[in-house]
Amino acid sequence: MMRLYADSSKCSGCNACRVACSLNLFKESNPKKAALIIEAHFPAPGVYHVKVCTQCGDCAKVCPTECIVQNEKGAYYVAQEDCILCGACVPECPEGVMFMDAALVSNTAWECDLCGDCVAVCGTGALWIAEKEPAAA
Repeated sequence: MMRLYADSSKCSGCNACRVACSLNLFKESNPKKAALIIEAHFPAPGVYHVKVCTQCGDCAKVCPTECIVQNEKGAYYVAQEDCILCGACVPECPEGVMFMDAALVSNTAWECDLCGDCVAVCGTGALWIAEKEPAAA
């Protein structure tokens, strides 16, 4: 299984990744609608913490309609046609990167689908997609 990784020490806080993500998911340039978060740690200049989906599956475990499934890359995604907008998945995300936007026409929950657009636009190499390490026994 693959997943998105982040090295926060390399993040410049430019938000290009978040713009790329919102363009992929919603066809609009709106970093607030990205499936990853960049937290600025002020007053320390240039210190950011990047939060990404770890593909843990916690969201899928609590979905009453079982609409959070894995794609061919092993990434969890929301099968939008089956989402009832109950919101059970959002607070379950340990990274806080799952979200819902009721203003959208599709009116469903959203999360990272490992499209790789964020990685492609990251000029500092803070993001990459690689094999997920197996859980420790």
